[in-house]
Amino acid sequence: MKYKVLFLVTVLGLMSFVSNAQRGVRIGYIDTEYILQNIPEYQQATSQLEQKVQQWKTEIEQRLSAVDQKKKQLENESVLLTKELYEERLEDIKYEEAEILDYQQKRFGPSGDLMIQKQQLMQPIQDQIFAAVQEIAANKKYDFIFDKSADVVMLYSAERFDISELIIRSITRSSKRTQAKSRSERKEADKEEVVPVINEELDERQKALEDKKSEREKAIAQRQDEQQRRRDSLKNAAAERRQKILDDRAKAKAERDSINGANRSGSQDTTAVKKTDPKAESKNSGDSSEKTPAQIAEEKRQQKLKDREARQKALDEKRKKILEDRKKAKEEREAQKKSSDSIPKDDDN
Repeated sequence: MKYKVLFLVTVLGLMSFVSNAQRGVRIGYIDTEYILQNIPEYQQATSQLEQKVQQWKTEIEQRLSAVDQKKKQLENESVLLTKELYEERLEDIKYEEAEILDYQQKRFGPSGDLMIQKQQLMQPIQDQIFAAVQEIAANKKYDFIFDKSADVVMLYSAERFDISELIIRSITRSSKRTQAKSRSERKEADKEEVVPVINEELDERQKALEDKKSEREKAIAQRQDEQQRRRDSLKNAAAERRQKILDDRAKAKAERDSINGANRSGSQDTTAVKKTDPKAESKNSGDSSEKTPAQIAEEKRQQKLKDREARQKALDEKRKKILEDRKKAKEEREAQKKSSDSIPKDDDN
């Protein structure tokens, strides 16, 4: 812990000293775990090692299970065995357990096969990572490069200082150059750019342009949504007005049909009464025969006047109803026109 504190103090002192110089301190860091996850050779070797580990675990579990079975069998047969024979068999079981523990320590101990093979697996990759770090640090003129996965605690790390991708590209290029079979393939591998040229001013300008573009697209989308909502509201209002007019027309037509039907039924009822009531006809004929022609003419004239007044009254009510419906529809259209004129147009926005 003391060495870590001294190391951090030294780094901070160097940073404060160099900060007064003309060129700022260039710091980068890598994530070894991320790099290892993106190297196919390491992943294949790790998969093979995991298969071996699983095989060792299965073998140990089977041997321990056999020992447990022998223990149970010995306990069950203990009443039938002599003391010497019981102790002899128990000693054999303990010896077998000790062998299994030794085997487990040999495979998974601090100096076991698992740690050795992991070290053998990691050493070439670590050498490649170290070589790539040296190359990139020299080309990009980094002052410090840390390992995010190491013991040095990084309380904050900005992504723009992460050079893990550059390390992966450098290792990949080295692998391609090593595996190249022809001169052309080696040239292509050498030409492959490992450390891209970074123009911070250009990147900031590009980011600002992308931000403005996203804001403009967002504003356009919001405006289109508002326009669509206004169109939908106007369309719904027009549909409601059209439906109301159709309903009023249907209602007026139904009233006209009912009035005409009532008039027709009244005339039919009068005719039917005249046809089906012979006594009334005879009485009326007797009354008519008793009345003078002048009286009969006067009664007919009065009846015509009454029928005419009734028809005129029905027509006046019908005309009044139609005028009210038209007036109401006109007022609704004017109100709707005023409300639509009060809404700002899309071009004005």
